[in-house]
Amino acid sequence: MSLRRTFAITTRLLAQFRHDHRTLGILFVTPLLILGLFALLFRTDAPVPHVGLVVTSSPVADVIAGALDESDALATERLSTAADADARLRDGLLDAYLVLPAVDGEGVLRPQVVVEGTDQQVATIVPAALQRAVLSGLASFAPTTPLGGAVAPPRIEPKVRTLYGNGDLDALDVLGGPFIGLVVFLLVYVVTSVSFLRERTLGTLERLMATPLRRTEIVVGYMLGFIVVALIQAAEVLGFALLVLGLYNAGSVWLIFGLEVILALTAVNLGIFLSTFARNEFQAVQFIPLVVVPQILLSGVIVPVSAEPEWLQVVSNVLPLTYAVDALREVMLRGSDLSVAAVQLDVAVLIGFCLLLVVAASATLRREVA
Repeated sequence: MSLRRTFAITTRLLAQFRHDHRTLGILFVTPLLILGLFALLFRTDAPVPHVGLVVTSSPVADVIAGALDESDALATERLSTAADADARLRDGLLDAYLVLPAVDGEGVLRPQVVVEGTDQQVATIVPAALQRAVLSGLASFAPTTPLGGAVAPPRIEPKVRTLYGNGDLDALDVLGGPFIGLVVFLLVYVVTSVSFLRERTLGTLERLMATPLRRTEIVVGYMLGFIVVALIQAAEVLGFALLVLGLYNAGSVWLIFGLEVILALTAVNLGIFLSTFARNEFQAVQFIPLVVVPQILLSGVIVPVSAEPEWLQVVSNVLPLTYAVDALREVMLRGSDLSVAAVQLDVAVLIGFCLLLVVAASATLRREVA
C-alpha cells in the first residue's frame, strides 16, 4: 500500500469539505445549536403548578390549607366551590385543584385531589405537596379536650381523580400522539425533498417548465402525488399506534387522521421548498438537523412550551409542529373535537402554514428556473 496515494485521497476529501461551507456548518455549527437548545430547555425551572383550593372552614382543613399556601411547590388560589374549580381546570386556568372538607363523623379527613391528567409531572407534584402539607399541618395541630387531654389527630384518606384519561396514562400514552405527527412529518419531508430534488437533477422538472403548465400547477401536482403516499403512511402509523401499541385515545380517529394529513401536506411543501436550495440528495438531508430537529425540540413534545424561556416561546409559537403537537394532544388525551376553540386555532394555523409553503415553493421554483 502506498501511503502517498492514500494521503492524496485524504487530502482531496478534506479539500472538498473545506470548500463546502454548508457541510462545515452542519458539522460544526448545528451541534452547538441543538445542544444549546437542550440546555435552554432542561436547565430552565419548570413552572410551578397552579392549584385551586376549596376549603370547608374547619381547624384541620384550615391548617392544611395554610401549609399548602406556604408551599414553594405550588401556586395556590382559594376558590369558593368545587364546581368553580372544575370549570377553571377544564378551561386550562388551573393545573389541579384540592377540596379540603371538614373531618367526618368517623374522624377521617377525605381531601379530593383532581388533576388535569395529561401532565405526569403535575400528577406527581400535587399529591406529594398535599402529603407534605398534611404532615406539616398535623404536626402543629394539637387540640385538647375541655379537661386538658390531647385529641388524636384525624386520619387522612385522600382521593385522587384525573379529569382526562383513566388515571393510568403512562409516558407512551402522553407522548404517543405527538410522536405520531412527528414520524409522519419527518419521513414525508425526507421522501419529498429527496424525490423532488431527483426530478430536478434528472431534468424532468425543467421539461415540465417548458410546457404550458403554470408553476403553481406543477407544485400542486407534485404535492398531490406525494400526499397519496403520505396518506397510506399516515393510516399505517395511526393504525399501528392505536391497535398494536394500544395508545390511549379519547377523540375521533378521523380527526386524528385529518390532522396527520394536514401535517403531511405541510411536510410535502416544506420538502419541495427546501429542496430548491440543495444541489444533491446529501444537501437535501442536511436540512433535517437545521430545520426539522429544532422544531421537534421546541414543539412541546419533550418540554412544555410554557416551561421554555419567554423569548424561546416566541420561536415555538411560529413553528407548525407546535400546533400539530397541541392539536394531537387535545384530541387524543382530552377528547376534544373541532367545536373546541383550541383545536380550531391549531387546524387553522397548520392550514395557513401549508398554503404559505405552497406559495413559497412556487415562487422559489420560478427563481430556480430563471
